Amino acid sequence: MTPSTDSTRGDGIERIDVNSQESLQKWERKFDVTAAQLKEAVSAVGDKAPDVEMHLKGTRASTNDDQVDKAGG
Repeated sequence: MTPSTDSTRGDGIERIDVNSQESLQKWERKFDVTAAQLKEAVSAVGDKAPDVEMHLKGTRASTNDDQVDKAGG
């Protein structure tokens, strides 16, 4: 059996390894994004898959004002 390119680091949360082509391809398909988008998201929020997913969906903000500012309103 080959080792997984993704790690849970003992906390049960899947993590994205942007240095692994196999991992990048897996998560690109899962989130329907490009490698560049995935790497930007990991850079912005860390390598925890749930955090990256929320960031990619655009729902990561601490307040509604953050979302309004981001939208240019």
